Amino acid sequence: MSKLRRGCTTGVHALLAFKLALDTLKATHTHSQAISQKMDNDDLDVTKGCEIVVSLSYDLDDLKLNSIPHNPYIIQNLHLYAGSGVGVVTKDGLKPPKGYGAINPTPLNAIASYYQSQNIDKSKPLYATISVIDGIHIATHTANAKVGVLGGISILGSSGFVKPVSSDAYIQSIRTEIEFAKANGHKSIVLTLGNSAYNIAKSQYDQEMIVEIGNFVYDAIEIAIQNGMQITLIIGVAKAIKLSQGAKNTHNRFGSIDFKLLSSWVEYDVTNVNTVKNVCDIVGKTKVINIAKAKAKAKIKEWFGIDIKIQIT
Repeated sequence: MSKLRRGCTTGVHALLAFKLALDTLKATHTHSQAISQKMDNDDLDVTKGCEIVVSLSYDLDDLKLNSIPHNPYIIQNLHLYAGSGVGVVTKDGLKPPKGYGAINPTPLNAIASYYQSQNIDKSKPLYATISVIDGIHIATHTANAKVGVLGGISILGSSGFVKPVSSDAYIQSIRTEIEFAKANGHKSIVLTLGNSAYNIAKSQYDQEMIVEIGNFVYDAIEIAIQNGMQITLIIGVAKAIKLSQGAKNTHNRFGSIDFKLLSSWVEYDVTNVNTVKNVCDIVGKTKVINIAKAKAKAKIKEWFGIDIKIQIT
């Protein structure tokens, strides 16, 4: 089996482009621009292959900013704005402050450190943008709009590297959305697994409360508890059965349903049945849903010592 490739975060590429643009400015003395393409890797990352652009000028009018009014990050005389395709934060509860570009603290601090270390004329204002080509379109595949990051993607990064096919990024996004909901006054959170569950949630709850959790049931509930949130879990019946049988992650690669155990629950031999849907057809969907709900609630009570509301689709 070949080793999976890991790639750099958008924050690392923004820093690389900033370094090159600043070094070029030392020669041009007026304006410069540099592009860094986010390298390919083996992760499921919507920003894979995107081009991150840093533009520098002593004249702000030379630069194309995100059209949403926002404040620059000011580092000595460097004024750093969100350019085209990089979002602006319009709500509280995220690491970048409201009213600024969606540039996380780690890449921002790295850019600041490099700027401050360079022998460049700092007596007059220098204006900078970080942009992402096609970033507005890329952002439609993220949760940015829901959490108030508008007009583009975020410049992210803590360690600097994206771990291929890892759970870290997804779990961090779950944490961010739950913390965002809490910061915006919500005391309850709605965790959804799958498109059907998400669509049901959208018809019943404020979208700020809804968090799509993939298959990370245990981690999402744990994070919600850490934030003192009341929890509603909306889940399909098959995933609920897996949860009931102790699956902390309901993805198929972490195991399949034990139909022998399920037979004992439904009091009917379904050991030769391949899907939960078929079990529902045989013994009745309502019966299977009621069993799944009771067993899932019991499993969560066993893990965390709390009761949560479960809605099964």
